[in-house]
Amino acid sequence: MADNHGGGQKDIVDTAVEAGQFETLVAAVKAAELVETLKGEGPFTVFAPTDEAFAALPEGTVDELLKPENKEQLQSILTYHVVSGKIMAADAMQAASATTVQGQDLNISTEGDSVMINDATVVQADIEASNGVIHVIDGVLMPE
Repeated sequence: MADNHGGGQKDIVDTAVEAGQFETLVAAVKAAELVETLKGEGPFTVFAPTDEAFAALPEGTVDELLKPENKEQLQSILTYHVVSGKIMAADAMQAASATTVQGQDLNISTEGDSVMINDATVVQADIEASNGVIHVIDGVLMPE
């Protein structure tokens, strides 16, 4: 029996599903076959774009990426949002960059109280999960 009282924290995937603002991200993670990875031991830091962030992409982009023939490109984009280790916002603010699971670096900058990941702003930080932490961002990060 699952114990959701007290110490029974959900993993990153279940936390994202429960939040309700990451339906596109969750669909993409499933299409890219990354669910088991993100349910893994971790810890992971996920910069999670909201549904609004995905909706802001050029029309048809998400539909294209979700097609089976584009799975590798989708995996590349999604793993560009994941950093190994559990990086809380206070630590992220001290860093200039972070290397993603995809292999490229994300630029981290602060403007006032805002933390920027490349061109996206962290809109909600430090959502803890059993295998890492989620930071909600208002844009989709695209690897070069």
